[in-house]
Amino acid sequence: MKIGEASRRVGVDDHVLRHWHDLGVVVPDRAASGHRLYTEEHIRRIRIVQACQSVGMSLAEIRLVLHRDEEGRTELIEQKLRWIRSQRAQLADAESFLEHVIGCRHDLLSRCPDCTRYASTYPPNKQARPPCG
Repeated sequence: MKIGEASRRVGVDDHVLRHWHDLGVVVPDRAASGHRLYTEEHIRRIRIVQACQSVGMSLAEIRLVLHRDEEGRTELIEQKLRWIRSQRAQLADAESFLEHVIGCRHDLLSRCPDCTRYASTYPPNKQARPPCG
């Protein structure tokens, strides 16, 4: 299928697929006329790229993890997993804090030992963003 159909199927603009091609992330076949031709395999790769982006990976990182034998792949994935786990823990703490705040009986949150204990942990760490590889 041509780029227009492929872009509609995966929900991205044509220029995004051209950019991914230029960076070597998803490289489609070429027709004799020079048009990019996307197969079902390319569509699956695009979906993988989108999934990787949804967990905060850059295109350079995605290109690295797409192929099993790339050097540094495992380390990058492990780094992303650590970051995700850290974010999950921070979100759980934030949820507990907000649940406490709903029922907090102090007139000011700054007078509540539980609220101030939670607030004293901020910023939780310097990795607020996904780590770059």
